[in-house]
Amino acid sequence: MNFKTMYAKEIIKYLPSLSQSEVEQLIEKPRLEEQGDLAFPCFSLAKILKKSPQEIAQELARAIQHPLLETVVANGPYVNVFLSKKTVSKEILETILTEGENFGFVSIGASKNIVVDFSSPNIAKPFSMGHLRSTVIGNALSTIAEKCGYNVTKINHLGDWGTQFGKLIVAYKKWGNENSVKENPIEELLSLYVKFHTEAELNPLLDEEARSWFLKLEEGNEEAEALWKWFRDESLKEFTKIYRLLDVTFDSYQGEAFYNDKMDRTVEELKKLELLTKSEGAEVVNLEDVQLPPCLIKKSDGATLYATRDLTAAVYRYENYNFEQAIYVVGQEQGLHFKQVFIVLEKMGYSWAKGLKHVPFGFILKDGKKMSTRKGKIVLLEEVITEAIDLAKQSIAAKNPNLENKEAVARMVGVGAIIFHDLKNERQNNVEFSLNDMLRFEGTTGPYVQYTHARACSILRKATYNESKLNIDGLTDSLSWSVIKRLMEFSSIIEKSFSQYEPSQIAKYLIDVSQDFNKYYAHVKVLSDDHLLESRLALVKAVTIVLKEGLRLLGIKAPDKM
Repeated sequence: MNFKTMYAKEIIKYLPSLSQSEVEQLIEKPRLEEQGDLAFPCFSLAKILKKSPQEIAQELARAIQHPLLETVVANGPYVNVFLSKKTVSKEILETILTEGENFGFVSIGASKNIVVDFSSPNIAKPFSMGHLRSTVIGNALSTIAEKCGYNVTKINHLGDWGTQFGKLIVAYKKWGNENSVKENPIEELLSLYVKFHTEAELNPLLDEEARSWFLKLEEGNEEAEALWKWFRDESLKEFTKIYRLLDVTFDSYQGEAFYNDKMDRTVEELKKLELLTKSEGAEVVNLEDVQLPPCLIKKSDGATLYATRDLTAAVYRYENYNFEQAIYVVGQEQGLHFKQVFIVLEKMGYSWAKGLKHVPFGFILKDGKKMSTRKGKIVLLEEVITEAIDLAKQSIAAKNPNLENKEAVARMVGVGAIIFHDLKNERQNNVEFSLNDMLRFEGTTGPYVQYTHARACSILRKATYNESKLNIDGLTDSLSWSVIKRLMEFSSIIEKSFSQYEPSQIAKYLIDVSQDFNKYYAHVKVLSDDHLLESRLALVKAVTIVLKEGLRLLGIKAPDKM
């Protein structure tokens, strides 16, 4: 049951001029636990009712009654309520144990379709830490959307087209060696890419040569196509290894090249709608009316651009997936590009363009500086994951040398630590890369949440009980109540996380649940043999369910033993 909704319904019985949603939005959580479980501020009613907020609060406090409300008090201009701990805790624990992993499900999606475009690395470059953010944020948002009832299509829009392939072809033809590329494809291709940029600073004519080779590639030149396909195939093998480590899957790998034969239709449509104009030899859509720079559709040499492909991709995806929303999890530096693309689609008359959403994020920093593939200043993600797993293995060996399946648990902890470290930060913030911070078992880390889950599982293993026949009585002590109130928030946190496209809401919530539970565990003897034993076991079981499901929504596994 949503207790905020219940409280709102009680309030509008006495204030029928207000809607339930208006009241629900006003209800808040008191700053201090001793002030109650929910609070309703009366300031906004003073004008309507021509009374002071304090007077309104006193009248409401006298009027409101409900079997689930233990006490209703006027606290200055607030009406604070204390829920009935015994009744509510029993109801919440029974609900969580009955629903299991389905607990927290939100029905806002109602089987509508949503497309999430994320990860999308450039081929012929290594998968660096810089690609991590889009991958883990996009994967988490996809899982959260499913938890909200949406049918989700996950798309990896590979960067497998564009002028960088002209640069790579030139670099390979000038300085490359076939055997070296075959032996160590990604490392060698990166080295060639970096060398091109170093040389191009001294010899600007190289950029012209690169543009010429990319045009040949667009026109179907046999040599250019063969090199491009080879670079792409080798890259995909490398990416697949990373996705397997992160346990991330996609429904489509249709990258930029997939839309090459579909872009003519887009350009023709723009012409027919008289949206295309010439500017310095290039073809553009003028966006002066919305105070944006023109959107480039074709360059003066006839080559297409990102915008042409993204316009084409959006139309293709709507026609094939009939989405209500299409989310693009792409860095904040692409903000202008997406504004332009979305507005051009609206100008083309596509009403569904209102459902397109750019979800930007900050950078991963190394020593306070942005990583750059072009200058070779990158940290390879596969190396980081391997190192994290090794460090997790060392920690586990020190803490629990007799643990079974050490390798599997170390992988869960190492990978989970990296993902959680990213997702606990609000996505628009920059994230400083630090393996030591990620892997701590104390504080706001993934291993801390995983360890809390394993500790709760350990308590349950020590107890003798029948989970399907637990005799649950209400728990009324303050430590149990703190945990239960936190568990009650799960579905509203999921909904908030989705509506704000912010997985950090769930990550922070899991830290709060873990802290509340560890405080409870430190002060309460869970396995004391008394009439509340089964209720306390139900509480511990409920915590394992919420922690495991919350971690799953972030793309992280929850070990039962650590």
